[in-house]
Amino acid sequence: MSSTSRSSPDSAPLAAILYLFATGFLFSCLDSSAKYLVLSGIPTAFISWMRFVEHTLLVLIFFRPWSNPGIFKVRSIPLQFIRGLCLFGSTYFNFYALQTMQLGETITIAFAAPMVIAALAGPLLGEWAGWRRWAAIIVAFIGVLIIARPGFGSFNPGLPYSISSMLSYSFYVLLTRRMAATETPESLIFFSALAPAILMSPAITQAVIPETPLQIFLLLMLGFFGGLGHYLIILAYRRATTAALAPYPFLQIIWMLAFGYFIFDQFPDIYTLCGAAIVIGSGLYIVHRERQLRTQK
Repeated sequence: MSSTSRSSPDSAPLAAILYLFATGFLFSCLDSSAKYLVLSGIPTAFISWMRFVEHTLLVLIFFRPWSNPGIFKVRSIPLQFIRGLCLFGSTYFNFYALQTMQLGETITIAFAAPMVIAALAGPLLGEWAGWRRWAAIIVAFIGVLIIARPGFGSFNPGLPYSISSMLSYSFYVLLTRRMAATETPESLIFFSALAPAILMSPAITQAVIPETPLQIFLLLMLGFFGGLGHYLIILAYRRATTAALAPYPFLQIIWMLAFGYFIFDQFPDIYTLCGAAIVIGSGLYIVHRERQLRTQK
């Protein structure tokens, strides 16, 4: 067989790409549902707690640990708990941001996570970024500033929450990279939901009875959207390398812009669109640079 006919480690099969495209759809459904519920008057803390409780129950039902007791075996409970806190922070802060920010704005801030991960991977994982990647990180930060426009116009109170959500997610990914070699995928999925569910259990005191069937449906679907989305990510990365799939999470912005427009009648302004283009462009450059470095080895 010729070398050109073999699949390259930097190429992604169609199935893996479709998994990530579906993941973007599910996560967009999660954010849109949370935004709708928050605007309906249901407390953010209770919404976050329901999302993780449902996620935990779905994982138990799907993996049936009673038939395989070792499936959730862990080597480091503290790291599992900290990683769960990071995922909780990512979700909780994002839900708060959605009270005042558009879907397209929050996802654009979230797209800055790969740059933060690249910057922190050096001191935390020993994966140091070169000057080109640092330049891309700085450019991405400029894109975020264009979206935020500090000192110009009214300040969106949801922006600090959105940035906190992005930072929490960045640490969540870094911990996932560190723990992937020692922890089972099933335990990573399970404890990342169990830790926030336990932490947020006092939120049950803020429970509000939904007033409409749609609110009940969306509240019960939060865990499904989040849990299935994370499971599809695992399926995607079983079929292709991280590098091959790196550009495709950016496709989520298509769903977020569509949902924001058709459900909430919102569309980002020119500043947000320009900032999004800069952030995404910086992320794609980092992907391209990573591929160049691997081919040189």
